[in-house]
Amino acid sequence: MAATPTRPSRLRAWLLEGLTDQNRRPGPRPGEPVTEHEGRPWWRVMCLTGLDYFSTLGYQPGIAALAAGLLSPVATIVLVLLTLFGALPVYRRVAEESPHGEGSIAMLERLLSFWKGKLFVLTLLGFAATDFLITITLSAADATAHLVENPHLTSTLHGHEVLITLILVALLGAVFLKGFSEAIGVAVVLVGTYLALNAIVVAVGLWQVLSEPHVVADWSDALTTEHGNPFMMIAIALVVFPKLALGLSGFETGVAVMPHVQGDADDAPDEPAGRIRGTKKLLTTAAVIMSVFLICSSFITTLLIPPEAFKSGGEANGRALAYLAHEHLGSAFGTVYDVSTILILWFAGSSAMAGLLNLMPRYLPRYGMAPHWARALRPMVIVFTLIAFLVTWIFNADVDAQGGAYATGVLVLITSAAVAVTIAARRAAERGWTIGFGIISVIFIYTTAVNVVERPDGVKIGACFIAGIMALSLLSRLARVFELRVTHVEFDDMAQRFIRDTANRTIRFIANEPDNRDLEEYRLKKQQIRADNDIPSEDDVMFVEVTVLDASEFESGMRVRGEVLHDRYRVLTLESSSIPNALAALLLHVRDETGQRPHIYFEWTEGNPLANFLRFFLFGQGEVAPVTREVIREAEPDRSRRPHVHAG
Repeated sequence: MAATPTRPSRLRAWLLEGLTDQNRRPGPRPGEPVTEHEGRPWWRVMCLTGLDYFSTLGYQPGIAALAAGLLSPVATIVLVLLTLFGALPVYRRVAEESPHGEGSIAMLERLLSFWKGKLFVLTLLGFAATDFLITITLSAADATAHLVENPHLTSTLHGHEVLITLILVALLGAVFLKGFSEAIGVAVVLVGTYLALNAIVVAVGLWQVLSEPHVVADWSDALTTEHGNPFMMIAIALVVFPKLALGLSGFETGVAVMPHVQGDADDAPDEPAGRIRGTKKLLTTAAVIMSVFLICSSFITTLLIPPEAFKSGGEANGRALAYLAHEHLGSAFGTVYDVSTILILWFAGSSAMAGLLNLMPRYLPRYGMAPHWARALRPMVIVFTLIAFLVTWIFNADVDAQGGAYATGVLVLITSAAVAVTIAARRAAERGWTIGFGIISVIFIYTTAVNVVERPDGVKIGACFIAGIMALSLLSRLARVFELRVTHVEFDDMAQRFIRDTANRTIRFIANEPDNRDLEEYRLKKQQIRADNDIPSEDDVMFVEVTVLDASEFESGMRVRGEVLHDRYRVLTLESSSIPNALAALLLHVRDETGQRPHIYFEWTEGNPLANFLRFFLFGQGEVAPVTREVIREAEPDRSRRPHVHAG
């Protein structure tokens, strides 16, 4: 019986293990409070992000063949050029500008302030959630499709696609509940095996092409007959390549998991040079490996597989390289290749899960738009897994139904990154990079626009995620509105002297909204407060004035400065995102420093209480007296230790 009461606390401790404060120190990894130089070698983290990136080899050649036909290798080369000379330079710059994994979202956040900045970030987070969550559900659904389409399993598994996908998603969540180290370990094995098998298939395919020279000649003749001159081929390839955009997935995730990359022992917290260098190696190596595989796989599948086999119901539909593995390496090797493909597609969602776990806790709790436990790893894994269940059920585990949303999320994030680095280069007066990144931005804007026009369902799904995030975020902030949001309080020398001077007598503060700050303002205010509250004339008072900086910020530190105005009035000036929270934090801090319960005096706020509350919620001011008292009440449960709040 004695063990029973401890179970809830043990469960809570397990769930909240590694709870970190994302706002109070730079670059923490979700669920792992480590120093900047700790982490994993970049190549191991590359395997995690590469799960999503490299797994597209399972279906990308088939997509290219359906979209471009005989021009598939040419369109793939266009995609590779955009990868190496577009997305890769963009995200190498993002790694420099945002070294703690916030990505391009943080770069764009700096351009906007107040609520418009928060809403803009929530919009981008909506597209990021679309990208990452659909990656989890689509990959699991695709793995399910490979299982169900296996000739030996079709009769047994057909009709149970949703259940199988839910099981795969649950297993993915279980890996992350176990621990992040296990996820990276599994990723290294899966990616290493999958790339090795693909290298064998590609090598055999190239040898087959070299052994039958007429294949290349036939393809070249067919190209010339169908499209005419090379310039026409290139023009058509440029028009078609946006349909191949799924081959660009993985870059945003590569930056999002930067905090997991091992840095140098002497890395500075604000500029971890070792971690940035490792992330650049990660991004470049992954892009080069994928580019080689994309070109080679597109070439051999176009030349060696009959066009009708790529169509819906064909043997190579969605599994072009698997088709070649069975065709040229036998059933045994083909089965091994199928198993490897199914496993990497299932676990491809882990890179997206890692991105979500690193990205969301950096913003929503800091905005007050998620509970405090959202900074912990395991509760967020459970939340994201449940959302993935819902998405799987809504889309009935259909891969094609989720493809548009996936491509839209990928392209919106890459486009936002391109715009962000263009602005960063312009601000740094780097004319050459500004022009280069500007051109890349235009190309990605075009690619995104074409994708949206052709597959508008992606924007619709993204809009649902955005609406959901905004609604839940605002409700969460409303529920946490009376929390004490000040993370720490610092007094300058003058302010400390003021508090020491009054520590042995009753400490009285007058809350003042600064206007002209002239002699008359303070004289009349002091006179009125004394009269309204019957303060003895011999008791000393101090004025407290709060300036609201950015009311949309939820948590922040606070510095208190002391000054003497007009040779007689002592004034403490504070800067914060909320007047009531700043005053409550000051009172509690003074109480702890002096051992006395200070008094603070207000005038009642005029006007409609509801309107004043909305002013407080949105702009940090309004209904100051009752809200200050409520913040103190929530922060200090012992009534006998609460500072005194007076309103007259």
